[in-house]
Amino acid sequence: MKKITSIISAAACLTALTAAALPANAASSEKVYGTMNIPYADFYSAEIGNAYEVDAVSSATKSKWAMNEPGKLVAGTYNDGNGTILGVTFPVEVNAGDVDKLSKYDFKALDEKPAAYKRVSLSGDALSVSKLVDTNGEQNVDGSATVSTSTRYGDYQLNVKGYPEGADLYGVIVNTKEGDKYALRHLENIWRSGQISWSTGITTKEGHGNELRFEDYASSMGKTAASVTFITLDGYTNVNIGDQYLPIKFGGEVKAEDAAAGTGKTSLTFTGFPDDYRKVITIGEEFKANENEISYTNAKPGKYTVTVTDVSGKYASFSAAFTLSSEDIPVKYEDGKLVKADGFSDEDAANFIKNIASLTVNESTYSASGRGSVKIVGEDGTINFDAETQNGKVFDGSGNYTISVTATGYTSPYNFEIKPEETIVTTIATTSAEVTSTTTTVTTDSKSTSAASKTNKTNGNKAGSNKVDSPKTGVTGAAVPAAILALAGAAAFVMRRKND
Repeated sequence: MKKITSIISAAACLTALTAAALPANAASSEKVYGTMNIPYADFYSAEIGNAYEVDAVSSATKSKWAMNEPGKLVAGTYNDGNGTILGVTFPVEVNAGDVDKLSKYDFKALDEKPAAYKRVSLSGDALSVSKLVDTNGEQNVDGSATVSTSTRYGDYQLNVKGYPEGADLYGVIVNTKEGDKYALRHLENIWRSGQISWSTGITTKEGHGNELRFEDYASSMGKTAASVTFITLDGYTNVNIGDQYLPIKFGGEVKAEDAAAGTGKTSLTFTGFPDDYRKVITIGEEFKANENEISYTNAKPGKYTVTVTDVSGKYASFSAAFTLSSEDIPVKYEDGKLVKADGFSDEDAANFIKNIASLTVNESTYSASGRGSVKIVGEDGTINFDAETQNGKVFDGSGNYTISVTATGYTSPYNFEIKPEETIVTTIATTSAEVTSTTTTVTTDSKSTSAASKTNKTNGNKAGSNKVDSPKTGVTGAAVPAAILALAGAAAFVMRRKND
C-alpha cells in the first residue's frame, strides 16, 4: 500500500498560497498545481467514459454531510451549506493563465506537485477534467466482497475487503464483468469501512428517509461486479473482488403471521414472485414450512425470521419476521438477579432474558439493543446496578426502584420493586462499673453494614423505623427503658459513694 499523502490538509492550512502567490512573469501556459472544487459530474466524466452525468447528493442529516474534514465520514467533499454535497476538493494541474478563471471553484495553489491529480482546462466557461493522473501507477489488489440485497441504503450493498484503509476516499467506481462502470457519491453510496451501496429503483428511500437516486444504477441489476476502484490522494487502488453476481430484485413480499408460542402453526404468504422463482424456505430446526404455512413444535417465545431463496440464484432472496408469543412470565427477581420462576426451567428463564427489549427504571426507559442501548441485565440475569448511560447512572443509589422488563414474545412485562429493608438490633450489656452498648445492623437490599456506638445516645430509634427488641427480655421496646434504668442505677451508686 502506498503512503497516504496529506496534500488536501496542507492546502486547507496554507490558504495564502493562492493565485496571487504565482510569479508575476509566469507564462500563461506554465503548469500550476493546486486544489479546487470539482463537481461530481466533471470529476467522474472521464473516469466512466461519459456514461452518464453524476448528480450531487442531498441529505437532511447535517451531522453527516458537513463532516468533510480529513479523516471524517465525507472527507474531501464540498457542499452548498444546505444539505447537498456537490463534489470533491481534489488536486489539479492547470495552465497559469486559467488560474483567475478558477476562482469560483475555490482554487488554491500548492507548493509541490501532487502524487495524483486531474488535468483541468477551460474553454470559455466550459470546464474539462481529465482522468486521474497517477504518478505512482495504479495499484491492483486482490480483495474480496460480500453482496447484500437486504439493506436500508438501497438495493445492493457491497462490503469490500482490501480497500485502502486509512485513506480518505474521493471517488469510488464499481466495475462489472460486462464492462459497465458505476460512479458512486459520498454518503448516499460511499460509506466507511469499505461499505458501498446503491439503489436500482426497488428501494427508493434509505433508512433515514432520504430519496435515493437510482436511474443511473438501474442497469446494474443482474450484472456481475468484478472490481471496485477507489480514488485517493495517492491515486487509483483497484480491488479485484472476484465475480459478485447482483441478483435480480423485484417488488415482491413475504409475510408470516404472528402466533402463539409452543406447538402450532401460522400462515405464510408470497406476493409478486416471478413464476420461475423456485423457492427454498428456511427458518429453524423446530419449524417446517411450505408455501402456505409454517408449523412448529415446542417453539419458545421470541422473534423469528423466515428466509426464501431462489434455487437457481437468479433472483434475490427475501425474508420476513414474525413473533411467537406467550402470556407466561418465567422469571422472578431474587438477590440481585432474574432467575427462573417456580414451575419454569432454566431454559425458559434464559429465553426471556435473551429477548429483553427494554427496561423501565423509575419511569425512565432504556433500550436493551441497538444504538443508544445500555446493558442492564447480563446473560445470566444479574442486574448491573452500576449501569450508566451518557446521561448518568440508571440506578440513583436510593435502593428504591420500580422496574418493568419488556421482552419480545412475552405479552406482558415483568414488574417488580426493590426497596431497602431496615432491621435494627440493639444489644445492651452492663457491668457494675460501666454501661456498654449498642450494635446496630442495617440491611438494605440484601446488603448489610454494622456500626458500634460507644454511647447509648445513638441507639437509633428514628421516627418511622422498626421498634427495637430487647435481647434479654424479648419484650418489644424494652431495650431503651433498660438502658435508662441501668444509667440511673449507676448514677445512684456513684452518688451514694460520694456521700459516704
